[in-house]
Amino acid sequence: MPKVLPALSRSIPCLFLLAASLPAQAELGDYSFWQSLTNLVAPPGADNKVTPAQRTGPYPLLANPAGFNSGFKPANHYAWQTVQLAPQTGAVCGDGSPYKFFVNRVPNTRNTIIYLEGGGACWDYASCSGQSGIRGARNPNGIPNDYMSLLNPGASLVSPFVVRLHPWTRVKTQNWNMVYVPYCTGDIYSGDKVAVYQDPQGQQSPLVWHHNGLRNVRAVVGWLKDNLPRPTQLLTTGCSAGGAGSLTNYAGIRQDMAPDRGFLINDSGPVYTALPGDNQSYPSYPLQTLIRQAWGLNDGPLPYLQTRLPGLDTSDLGTLYSALSSNMPGDRMGHTHFWKDMNYSSYSYERFYPEIINAPDQATKAALIGQRWETDTSRLRNQLANLSNIGGYFPQYRAVNESHCTSIIEFANSDIQEQNLELDHFVSNVLDGNGPVLDASELSDAADRSKPFNLLYYVLDQLL
Repeated sequence: MPKVLPALSRSIPCLFLLAASLPAQAELGDYSFWQSLTNLVAPPGADNKVTPAQRTGPYPLLANPAGFNSGFKPANHYAWQTVQLAPQTGAVCGDGSPYKFFVNRVPNTRNTIIYLEGGGACWDYASCSGQSGIRGARNPNGIPNDYMSLLNPGASLVSPFVVRLHPWTRVKTQNWNMVYVPYCTGDIYSGDKVAVYQDPQGQQSPLVWHHNGLRNVRAVVGWLKDNLPRPTQLLTTGCSAGGAGSLTNYAGIRQDMAPDRGFLINDSGPVYTALPGDNQSYPSYPLQTLIRQAWGLNDGPLPYLQTRLPGLDTSDLGTLYSALSSNMPGDRMGHTHFWKDMNYSSYSYERFYPEIINAPDQATKAALIGQRWETDTSRLRNQLANLSNIGGYFPQYRAVNESHCTSIIEFANSDIQEQNLELDHFVSNVLDGNGPVLDASELSDAADRSKPFNLLYYVLDQLL
């Protein structure tokens, strides 16, 4: 008892956070108040550790070696902790620097959100090196230890999903354990290839780039299994590249973490059907052809994913949705993005079509990109409408971040006004609903564009 009292006194600030975060009604996976109080000073350890079989084979779950200090303190609650991963886990950033991720744990629940960060993509010297003027990938120089500080609001305040005391938006994951997975490989968390990119100007040394996203996610999952309790409820989500990564990695994460209830929300990271022969019908085909080679997708990641998702057709990446639906019928999943998204769509088509590259003005370029985006999105919307446990939510427009990512900053203004729906309704339906997951789509952007000027969005756009 004498040892417990000083430890409890150090946890007094957490008591106030604990009291503030307790939901009015207990969730599946929540601890009792008294157990939560005990957890402040004696946090529960791992109860679903990596098995010997999981440490072998393609894309194994590898642990930090004995004696390696990950930096994690089990009794440090309500604070972002930097977790270091050793090279032996196979985890590195694109530039070869050590990979790290961030954990913010709570004492009152086993439930967990895994949030995959967004941030573009890359497949050549210009886009992977961070060269100005080219849409590229986030964090080309690796991840600093203070990445989740308030001085980097693009991570620490990116979404209500991972902001505990968000001023406007409430979602139940704000009471959960949070895992923030940063993005530094340019391959939507899906690649496995060390590429050498030559400077087209011949002025710089070749860029050696590690498209190591899949192995990084596997290392994160291995660490979570070995260090935290098995989640009762688990949401995997992210926006943009993080949304796509949540989709491609969901099967492995869900199967290895083994929650009682699994959820997926892919925000603005669509993976479209792209078949050869007709780029007008399948506008994403040139992009997908390139990244299959650049990121090594055909050699390891896609065959591996097929072993986790029987029914996946690796020649048609759009079958990810139907394969997830059929293999995980008890899970609730959702996809959302804007019809007028000019960010992900630009990555998808801008550098692949001469008529877009040579467009006489920005308006013409935007129109050509938008036409292709509408073709791909229409097919995806129809596809999801036939999957009862994967819903689609497609608003038109929001005047921030090129109308990209419905769940960043706040959930407001990602609405479908024609049906009196807010993004909150879709998120709640995925996380708490019964029966088929909500499907909704907005026909016109007129109401969105007539909204009053939003000073916050204007300021954020200047900073992005």
